Amino acid sequence: MLASYARALLPRRPARTGVVPERQLVVPAAPQDPLRIARYAELCGFPPEPAALPATYPHLLAFPHTLALLTRRDFPFPALGLVHLANRIERTRPIGADEPLGLRVALTAARPHRRGSAFDVVAEATAGGSEPVWRSVSTYLHRDRQAAPGPRPRPEQPQPGPLTERLTAPAGVGRRYAAVSGDRNPIHLHPLTARPFGFRRAIAHGMWAKARCLALLAGAEPLPDAFAVSVTFHAPLPLPSRAELRAGPRDAGRAFELRAADAGRVHLRGLVEPLALRS
Repeated sequence: MLASYARALLPRRPARTGVVPERQLVVPAAPQDPLRIARYAELCGFPPEPAALPATYPHLLAFPHTLALLTRRDFPFPALGLVHLANRIERTRPIGADEPLGLRVALTAARPHRRGSAFDVVAEATAGGSEPVWRSVSTYLHRDRQAAPGPRPRPEQPQPGPLTERLTAPAGVGRRYAAVSGDRNPIHLHPLTARPFGFRRAIAHGMWAKARCLALLAGAEPLPDAFAVSVTFHAPLPLPSRAELRAGPRDAGRAFELRAADAGRVHLRGLVEPLALRS
């Protein structure tokens, strides 16, 4: 994995601006690693020996294949410096912690964004069949200073409720998550490695923050067997720091947000929605 990040520092071959190769990787089903699942569950706050995989866990299985696509020499943008804007995960049924999962990871074409170019990484997991039991869409931004800024979109946001939980992000959680996930982006590891990228402190992985919120929500009230959880990432969560999770009632969809402990800036906003259960 470190070799992949080293490749991310190599010069790019000349490429047409904004042209993302639409390609995919298909990985056959492989047995699960119980120790890795347990480490991930403990770090994110899920039950220590989950009968079903945490809904965010397959993202770890897809990550090395995502990185392989983003660090190919013909990929037009440097992987280091991409901004994770949003992530949506759909789980069509509970996935057993011992179920082998096959994967498909694909890139979509880039599209204009007011701050540059955006594109999606789509990952799907199958278990014992051709129909996906899990799907993730991660949206990334390549910033371009020459892009015309344009007005900031203000989509209607469901309003979360009062304080639900307090969340602590320890100084070393970026290194711990990197060890279990393989995502060793320097911005998450140490202030010294984050500083060249414009951060005074290391920042938490966005997917750790999402998983931590989901674990707290599940601990307060069980999640549906089939659901989607979408988040938009708004501001980095510096390490160490404290934050507040606020969540609305469980009805057609449960809105939530993670704010700084002083009720200041929003780190992420999300929504949990039930889906039709697949057998």
